[in-house]
Amino acid sequence: MNHDEQLDGDRDQFLKQFGSVVEHSPWVAEAVWNEHNRAARSYDFESLVDAFGRVIRSAPEETQLELLSAHPDLACGVVASSALSRESKEEQEGAGLDRCSPQEFIEFQTLNIEYRKDFGFPFIIAVRGMNRREILKSFHRRIERSKEKEFATAIENVIRIIGYRIANILSGKEQVE
Repeated sequence: MNHDEQLDGDRDQFLKQFGSVVEHSPWVAEAVWNEHNRAARSYDFESLVDAFGRVIRSAPEETQLELLSAHPDLACGVVASSALSRESKEEQEGAGLDRCSPQEFIEFQTLNIEYRKDFGFPFIIAVRGMNRREILKSFHRRIERSKEKEFATAIENVIRIIGYRIANILSGKEQVE
């Protein structure tokens, strides 16, 4: 990955490249451009991820909740769901969520429902490098947390996902159309 890849300074190009790194929330990329990209029209990987993280962490709690709520449930067995972005579909397939056993499917669906009921947003975890068993273990552990702690954990997982997606873009693994 070229960590020093230069952005060409064009707002439309920036939004085209990075507008979808946050699930159904292009406003984040717009805020990064508007608030953090004025001084330096180029970023290395770390500063770009930091800029996205700063925008999200500094957003009002209500806006953060909307951002979390824009994420899909873990879609064990139904990765083809139209609710999933292309990026989420690829990430969930990479974790094997498209190959759940019937028991795993029921467990994921039950946990998704219980988690949303308890926290008011979907369970969010950066699944890259994980398998179904590890995800379920984390799901069971995190569902026992306080709402405040889980909210913060979900935000940090969104930022980790953004990092993976930006890395894909900068490395050329993801072609922007």
